[in-house]
Amino acid sequence: MANPVLGILTLYLNDKGLLEEKSVYAKMTSAGARIGLNVIVFTPQDVDERNGRINALIYKPDTRNWQRRSVRFPNMIYDRCRIQRSKRFEQLLAFRKKYGHLTFLNRPLRNKWTVYRTLGKVAAFRPHLPATRLYTSSDDVNALLAKYPLVYLKPINGTGGRGILRIEKMRNGTLLLQGRDHSRRIIEPMRISRDRLSAELRKWEKKGEKYIAQQGLNIKLPNGRVHDYRMLVQKNGSGEWEVTGCAGRVGPPRSITSNLHGGGEAAPMNALLRRWVGSEAALRQIRETAERFGISVARHLESTYDALCELALDLAIDRSGRVWLLEVNPKPAREVFARAGEKDVYRRAITRPLEYALWLHRQKRSGRSDRSRHADNDASQNFSSQFEHRSSVGGEALPEPMPAMAGD
Repeated sequence: MANPVLGILTLYLNDKGLLEEKSVYAKMTSAGARIGLNVIVFTPQDVDERNGRINALIYKPDTRNWQRRSVRFPNMIYDRCRIQRSKRFEQLLAFRKKYGHLTFLNRPLRNKWTVYRTLGKVAAFRPHLPATRLYTSSDDVNALLAKYPLVYLKPINGTGGRGILRIEKMRNGTLLLQGRDHSRRIIEPMRISRDRLSAELRKWEKKGEKYIAQQGLNIKLPNGRVHDYRMLVQKNGSGEWEVTGCAGRVGPPRSITSNLHGGGEAAPMNALLRRWVGSEAALRQIRETAERFGISVARHLESTYDALCELALDLAIDRSGRVWLLEVNPKPAREVFARAGEKDVYRRAITRPLEYALWLHRQKRSGRSDRSRHADNDASQNFSSQFEHRSSVGGEALPEPMPAMAGD
């Protein structure tokens, strides 16, 4: 019997056929062959609507090169497409609509604001969510600055640290603005008076882009560089959610973000946490909290939206040991684990979607449903009971639930 086929759906980055993660797809092809799964790579542009076939890219591990071949549609599709402002992305939307009846490992997730609102409806998640508002004017930033010394302005569909502005209240009443522009370049810090904020924010906004304003957190290391953590949660070969790994990220000097593409560095989570919290007991509790939280978030988002097979959670940990969710990434890279020297985690991150695809194919053939999709309605309740309504290392009681958030 022929091996099932997994099609990795991606997008060209330009008109010359450049693919962002081609080396990762080569590794996935080799790993798939070892477990009895064939892998092809294609974009919506490669679909021949006349004959219903795909002019796919296929990696040959023995010769280490790529070949084009006309093939039938795969048994399953693994969607790795990230948002672009291009005609290629419009073609992707049309492909998803036309072929939505096919078996996808993962469906698109919503934007940062909608995901935040979805999670904010769950009482157990609220203490881990920074206060966030949909940005409509400088009034939204000022409302947060009235409560918090630090506020971030983020595009709701942004990735890689692009277009993020950091606004900090100074002791003399002025505001310090720092950030990365929409091309990811670090901008020079600027001190302004409060009455200039509205004008500066209007200059920062990009036409057609929507933003959120979010409570900032103190995550600067003693050397002044910001840090956070990238947790990868994936479905395994039994269709169950598992934490594959969690690694630390340290931003470059003068940067307000820690993204690797923006010049950040990776480090093992435990090594970075030891520079931040004092004891091994605290470190263990933080990790346990973060991992249970990550799995609960993945289960809840899947039960709310549609099929998912992996998520990356960008987490911050404050000085009290509280775990905060900065954002959720449904198309995560795996590079952070390789850069952190965690080769086994990197290999698992590569192979788990393949193992899950093989499991899902067998379930489909036997007529059974994905049981992990139906065991998640009480995920938030389970998360809440595990923590007995406590979140921080010191046993600090959780704050009162946040008020309902308006707007979408």
